[in-house]
Amino acid sequence: MINIFEVHETNQMITQENLDVRTITMGISLLDCIDSDLDRLNEKIYERITTRAKDLVKTGEDIEAEYGIPIVNKRISVTPIALVGGAACRTPEDFVSIAKTLDRAAKATGVNFLGGFSALVSKNMTAADELLIRSIPKALAETDFVCSSVNLGSTKTGINMDAVRLMGEIVRQAAEETKDNSCMGCAKLVVFCNAPDDNPFMAGAFHGVTEADAIINVGVSGPGVVKHALEQVRGESFEVLCETIKKTAFKVTRVGQLVAQEASKRLNVPFGIVDLSLAPTPAVGDSVAEILEEIGLESVGAPGTTAALALLNDQVKKGGVMASSYVGGLSGAFIPVSEDQGMIDAVNAGALTLEKLEAMTCVCSVGLDMIAIPGDTPASTISGIIADEMAIGMVNQKTTAARLIPVIGKTVGETVEFGGLLGRAPIIPVNTFGCEAFISRKGRIPAPIHSFKN
Repeated sequence: MINIFEVHETNQMITQENLDVRTITMGISLLDCIDSDLDRLNEKIYERITTRAKDLVKTGEDIEAEYGIPIVNKRISVTPIALVGGAACRTPEDFVSIAKTLDRAAKATGVNFLGGFSALVSKNMTAADELLIRSIPKALAETDFVCSSVNLGSTKTGINMDAVRLMGEIVRQAAEETKDNSCMGCAKLVVFCNAPDDNPFMAGAFHGVTEADAIINVGVSGPGVVKHALEQVRGESFEVLCETIKKTAFKVTRVGQLVAQEASKRLNVPFGIVDLSLAPTPAVGDSVAEILEEIGLESVGAPGTTAALALLNDQVKKGGVMASSYVGGLSGAFIPVSEDQGMIDAVNAGALTLEKLEAMTCVCSVGLDMIAIPGDTPASTISGIIADEMAIGMVNQKTTAARLIPVIGKTVGETVEFGGLLGRAPIIPVNTFGCEAFISRKGRIPAPIHSFKN
């Protein structure tokens, strides 16, 4: 039984501490749309998405109104398009036509983003995979709502270094294609190691082949709620600190569970998972960096940052996992620089560097996220940064990712504005020593010895 105190407490979290459900994401399988005729394929994809998701936005808005819970985004994820388009697509331009169809479907349903313009190439690439990857810069430049992801490695298969090298070039091209729009193409493109099939967050969401025909996944948020709770136990022991985070994560996740169940019931689509990640926004007081500083750091990036983030990530998972029937996706703490005012301030103060952010990705829920780098950064260097991030995920048996944005025409000390939830980002210095000879080697890095568990 929920008592009046808990009702009041949740209301305060929403009105004063930036608690929200960051997204309701409907995953839709497009496997039954596969066709060797490109025009028929596009027609089937559009029909499938607009039929399945026609009530998604309205349902989210109805739940918002009835329960008073802000639902910031309504999104769609689809089967990786490299799998869907392989029979029909013979050129990168053919895949671009599918991206445009996805964009039309997103606009018709009224969602904020549509993810799944994706390829899974952790071991090697099919011809369709490579065509899709080469189409990404143009596809993202010519669409508004489509997001793209590529899985480059896994603990079981190793790292596909040919794909890593290619993705460094693709990130550069995506920046060039959208240089008149703050290089926005790169903000809609993420590379993964160990990508999950049920992630509701963009830009990495896709509908995995292990999923049902359609599914509802919900991503919650609430850095401001956690920070407020920690302010009440300032100076207390680590035991008290951990208990406070766990209890708060439980309450936040219960909100997500409620929304997920309601959306599932009203849309007649199975409930998938709640992703209990702490996802910040540019709003003041809605920052993961500020939580770490409340734990005791002068600034995020100071010595102790990685330990504090590890503590936070683990306690969020321990508290949240008891609050939902199914927890999945990424689940933990996000550290996107452009979307977190505390991270932005730390970079500008010189406290937070690219190398420290990389260390933090060993213990957070994703990786190098929304990192703006100088526009003249070579493709090989971008590939090297990606390879480092993939290695962290592969060896540590966790999901890692990189969303890097080389901002054409800008350099260290300048800022790029994205707007909305994507915020703004200071240009971070990148190590200028080269790695081209390493990146130019062909083949893949083998899976680590501890991956052999059969």
